[in-house]
Amino acid sequence: MNILGIDIGGSAIKGAPVNTLTGKLLAERHRIPTPERLSPRQMAKAVRDLAAHFDWKGPIGIGFPGVIHDGVILTSANLHKDFIGLDAAKLFSKATGRPVRLINDADAAGVAEVRFGAGRNLKGTVLLLTFGTGVGSALFVDGKLYPNSELGHLCFRGESAERVVSSAARERKKLSYKKWARKVSDYLNQLEKILWPRLIIVGGGISADHEKWFKHLKLRTPIVPAAFLNEAGIVGAALAAVK
Repeated sequence: MNILGIDIGGSAIKGAPVNTLTGKLLAERHRIPTPERLSPRQMAKAVRDLAAHFDWKGPIGIGFPGVIHDGVILTSANLHKDFIGLDAAKLFSKATGRPVRLINDADAAGVAEVRFGAGRNLKGTVLLLTFGTGVGSALFVDGKLYPNSELGHLCFRGESAERVVSSAARERKKLSYKKWARKVSDYLNQLEKILWPRLIIVGGGISADHEKWFKHLKLRTPIVPAAFLNEAGIVGAALAAVK
């Protein structure tokens, strides 16, 4: 089945048609920058424009950085606050004229990695983390998703962890990869003590630079970049829309 996967982030929305039987993109991904926090109405227009770019007529899956319950957004830490309490699946469906399924963006990336990527066929606990504008998390046990884990908002060094260890925090504080990785290592050590994962998978744009900072981590758990790198959210959003 072919489904349009859309990944909504803090700085852009990205999407592409996906073959959900293979996890392969069927066209080059299209990216629409969102340098400002778009209102729900503005975001709906961006989603409509992205679907129109592909002249899309089928179902759509969308990953959103927040807690999602049955298409309703309950948190919106890095996007417009008017999304909170909004039935965004209904909003985006009306904007595009297509059926829409919504999922937490990190959960979407994790679904892609567990189905087709670095976490495929693994037993036990697998943790995926995305480092971008914020820090997203997806937690799996024997391939089954625990949705909306939101581990990037745990208290770390007196504030929300993503304020310290996100990719945006590294850029904001002008940290070298080595100095930033030391903070990330301490954060991951906390998660190791709580979850005892078999594997940690890192997604988001910074996963493409893993060779620059993985070597500075001191972990008990094996850590690998997402097989889909920054496309994991697109693929997983499409997979979430399969009925």
